[in-house]
Amino acid sequence: MGATVCAAVAADPELELVAAVDPQKAGLDLRDAIGVDLPVRVAPEAGALADADARVAVDFTHLDAARGNLRWCAEHGVHAVVGTTGFGDADYAELAAGFTRSNCIVAPNFAVGAVLMMRFAELAAPWFETAEIIELHHDQKIDAPSGTAMTTARRVHSVRLLGLVAHQEVLLGTTGQSLSIRHDSYDRTSYMPGVLLAVKTVADHPGLTVGLDPILGV
Repeated sequence: MGATVCAAVAADPELELVAAVDPQKAGLDLRDAIGVDLPVRVAPEAGALADADARVAVDFTHLDAARGNLRWCAEHGVHAVVGTTGFGDADYAELAAGFTRSNCIVAPNFAVGAVLMMRFAELAAPWFETAEIIELHHDQKIDAPSGTAMTTARRVHSVRLLGLVAHQEVLLGTTGQSLSIRHDSYDRTSYMPGVLLAVKTVADHPGLTVGLDPILGV
């Protein structure tokens, strides 16, 4: 996901890619890795963001790494856009308390269609007696159920298969009828419009924002 984010930021005329951080790929030249015409090498630690005067950091890592990365961002006044999932109430409380000099957006899903799917399901749910959520992801995805499914509801059936990226269907049923609301992400570029929107607007949303809904106004 990091390479996809870097490529998307580099391709956006309103943004500038100034640094990339990954301890496991330190030293990698992004010109070779993703074909961008920028002299950026992957750094081993977050201090590279300060050296490059980064204004916004995007985090798609795992939970333990994200906690440390976000503490660093809060302490150094760097805005954060976070796609890592698994945060609990204590994590959100810490983020809300920590981000006073800069802002933070944490979203379980940056695909605009997925956010709208959750909103449509929320609008429909009061009119149906039963609900089921089926989510399918690629077999390398760490969290099961996904952050999107957990956000949508507690009752989840998770499937991990080769060839999948991210797919979720909400099934609602009542007497004599059912309603299906489905969203499909076919590759990681589906998340980039939401990520770029969050990067461009995070400075306008003070403190902690959870979910892309407030950014989209839904």
